[in-house]
Amino acid sequence: MLGLAACSTTAITSTTQTQTMPTDTAAIPSTATTTVGTSTVDEDGELPRTVLMVGDTELRVWVADDAEERTQGLRDVDGLPRDVDGMLFVFDTPTPAIFVMEDTLIPLDVWFFDDEGALIGTHEMSPCSAGPCPRYPAPAPVRWALETPLGDQQFQSGDLLSTSASG
Repeated sequence: MLGLAACSTTAITSTTQTQTMPTDTAAIPSTATTTVGTSTVDEDGELPRTVLMVGDTELRVWVADDAEERTQGLRDVDGLPRDVDGMLFVFDTPTPAIFVMEDTLIPLDVWFFDDEGALIGTHEMSPCSAGPCPRYPAPAPVRWALETPLGDQQFQSGDLLSTSASG
């Protein structure tokens, strides 16, 4: 199954349909010292949010956990609100995701996490207004991909994605 994310950042579309994971953050790896956070709907009623950790960094993110949300991604978004650090793309099963930045207005980093929640790769992605746009593939099948504004985060290979105790 190939997951193709189109960015506004990035959104995930696929040449074949991707499977999705519920917004329930219990599906995000949880460490023994954290509790499961809760997702909330954005004030505009459109995107669920959650609080998560990558390594020691707490992030508040929008959650794209169905095909339509992944396809839209951050497309046509000219900046994130002050209280949002990025967008988490969620897959039911490990997926060979590919992100593109078509119609994405802000430069982004994309961080790829495996089935155990470990960071396995990243790309710096540039906005693209007209195709063909560059593709940014995950290095291996992933369960989660996190987009953050370019340069905002400095995660290291192996850092773990988990729910936050403050969620």
